[in-house]
Amino acid sequence: MESRHLLKIFCPSLLVACTFSMVAPVLAEDDEPKMIPAPDRQDGEGEGPFERLIIRGATLIDGTGAPPIGPVDIVVEGNRIADVVSVGYPGLEIDEEERPKDATREIDAHGAYVMPGIVDMHTHTGGNTKAPEAEYSYKLWLAHGITTVRGVPSGPLEFSLSEKRRSEKNEIVAPRIFSYHTPASGERYEDKKILTADDAREWVRYAAKLGADGLKLGAHRPAIMKALLDEAKAHGLGSVAHLGQMGVAQMNAQDAARLGLGAMTHYYGLFEAMYEDHDVQPWPGDMNYNNEQHRFGQVARQWNLIAGRGSEKWNALLKEFRDLDFTLDPTFTIYSAGRDVMRARNADWHDTYTLPTQWDFYTPNRESHGAYWFDWTTSDEVAWRNFYRVWMQFVNDYKNLGGRVTVGSDSGFIYQLYGFGTIIELEMLQEAGFHPLEVIRSATLYGAQALFRPKGQDIEFGVVRPGLLADLVIIDENPVQNLKVLYGTGTVRLNDETGLPERVGGVKYTIKDGIVYDAKQLLQDVAAMVNEQKAELGELKRY
Repeated sequence: MESRHLLKIFCPSLLVACTFSMVAPVLAEDDEPKMIPAPDRQDGEGEGPFERLIIRGATLIDGTGAPPIGPVDIVVEGNRIADVVSVGYPGLEIDEEERPKDATREIDAHGAYVMPGIVDMHTHTGGNTKAPEAEYSYKLWLAHGITTVRGVPSGPLEFSLSEKRRSEKNEIVAPRIFSYHTPASGERYEDKKILTADDAREWVRYAAKLGADGLKLGAHRPAIMKALLDEAKAHGLGSVAHLGQMGVAQMNAQDAARLGLGAMTHYYGLFEAMYEDHDVQPWPGDMNYNNEQHRFGQVARQWNLIAGRGSEKWNALLKEFRDLDFTLDPTFTIYSAGRDVMRARNADWHDTYTLPTQWDFYTPNRESHGAYWFDWTTSDEVAWRNFYRVWMQFVNDYKNLGGRVTVGSDSGFIYQLYGFGTIIELEMLQEAGFHPLEVIRSATLYGAQALFRPKGQDIEFGVVRPGLLADLVIIDENPVQNLKVLYGTGTVRLNDETGLPERVGGVKYTIKDGIVYDAKQLLQDVAAMVNEQKAELGELKRY
């Protein structure tokens, strides 16, 4: 039976899943599926924090852009890094007398690499029609070394803030959550709508009072945008915008940055700020934004509408962004299927780690967001390849000018899976021109800076150094030599002793807040969730 005609109805009071077979289901409002919070952390799900954990003999990638160094011993006391001690030289015997002592727990990391936990700046915690159990995405993130996520949003406001608080207390197996929320024009809250600048300011005060960390904005009309950003700044809230196509004609990235926006995600509003012979995109006559193949197919046709690399407009925009301390969070990964949909559809991890409901959400249909493969053509893919070439040039130039570029995935759409999509983003930053150490800096230090900047605070994680929170990734392979080793499925390498190919890599341990998680076990937990749903709904069908 087609899984699109199978709907899981979740009873929030009991957190029990029941499967019903339906065609074109119509649900009463009280029966709508709900996101299921993560279960309480059980014994054996993570060890620690420890009084004195020592990670022995690792090669350290500290996240600042500095080269790897090792061997080092890293001392963690409770949930913070207490010391990083150089304990010798590669290829020489280590003097045991010079090493830190009195460990209550040791991890042998000789020959392994340690880096800061990854910060994913654009995440969504599944969705009630595709991956309704938050545990699923949380474990995929942690299994890929992602210790902090910025939810934009992570689900409904109350759900997201509750999960954020539970993660802070380590009551659940989850990354640290920064909760950003969207005040949509006309959105109703507490029986009110956001129609004026005063309404917008009131909404920000409401979100701040509840404990939100920031705002995820659209391309609002200028008066609303200014009110939102001014009020957010007054409350120490961060701001990021998806300057979507329905509003970008009145609010491009340059306009928003000048009003005080902290960061842009995706590419919306960037190209529009550099048009040469147009002020709005010259859409075809039959354009309809609700037709998602129009939406995602046409947007790539902007690549040759702008002032090119090195032009006055190009350079001026780069400089203005840098002077405003503006952050780019490109999320290259989430649109990458557009340039080769067959590759994305057949990625190594789908069979084992993609839920049937998630897969069903991806497959071509006119309702699911991002399932726009109605009649995807070679011309569409060529347009996207050209678009990426220009987009990547701008992002790399911004990095080279000293601008902050962060890592975001937006997984859960367009054939991209939680955790795996984040590692694709790292690879695509390297494709754009970043050295792997620059990639890792974007994924760690720069993400942390962007999260703590709104409150004027120093970072609490993002670099391996004494005093910071113990958010760390331990891996047996060298990610600077090959970022592919960070995938949960690892990478294929020829074993010269056997003459046969083998899988190597994958994160070994993810340490969040001093708690040591076995990344391989987290992946096994996810695989079991997938197998359970396959038994109920059937195998994935490739389209």
